[in-house]
Amino acid sequence: MKVVAIIPARYNSSRFRGKPLADICGKPMIWWVYNQVCKSRKINEVYVATDNWEIKQECEKWNINCIMTLEEHKTSTERVYEVAKKIKSDIYIVINGDEPLIDSLVIEKIIPDSLEGFFAANLMTKIKNPVEVVDPTNIKVVTDQDNYALFMSRNPIPYPKASMEYEYYKHLGVLAYKFEALKFFAETEKGKNEKIEDVNELRFIEHGKKIKMIPVNANTLSVDTPKDLEHVIQVIRNQLTNVENG
Repeated sequence: MKVVAIIPARYNSSRFRGKPLADICGKPMIWWVYNQVCKSRKINEVYVATDNWEIKQECEKWNINCIMTLEEHKTSTERVYEVAKKIKSDIYIVINGDEPLIDSLVIEKIIPDSLEGFFAANLMTKIKNPVEVVDPTNIKVVTDQDNYALFMSRNPIPYPKASMEYEYYKHLGVLAYKFEALKFFAETEKGKNEKIEDVNELRFIEHGKKIKMIPVNANTLSVDTPKDLEHVIQVIRNQLTNVENG
């Protein structure tokens, strides 16, 4: 089974402009994400997908495989679909370009043993910090008994009215699709809830397509703000110090 990983990298983020190029210990953030993904032996090819020439030039500087895509894409999933039409694969893994702490072993958890029918999947992890439950940048997930997504929201869900015996989960920026799933997304209009929540994956749920949610234990942080970047820099700086000290 051929597995291709694609890292969407957009310059004009509404919350943090130019974040793929943000400096982390002397290298751009996109370098850290790319190299984490490349550590996996189960992934055959890795590409950055961008619409920005500055990001493209920085990728070339650091010997990162990069593909230019159209500017008019409204979502990262549509950008990935454009790349998928050029590069054939059995499955496409999408890793957000703002996940510099992601572990390659965690990424591999989303690769299925076999592929049958429609396939879309997303990693999720238990929320350990209560602040993240109310943070709208963390997308919370509710699943059925088979771990298929029922709904995703920027609000805390479900509401603990009858019981406090519940653990919240958030989605991680690691997804996987067959080509048919990417095509479905690109050719399907946004539903009401997707327009309200601004959560891409709701497009599948609202149109009756299943998304498999795969629970993993992950200590990662999406860089959505400069404050997140400060935390990531400190984590990576500590990791580098530990390596130097043996």
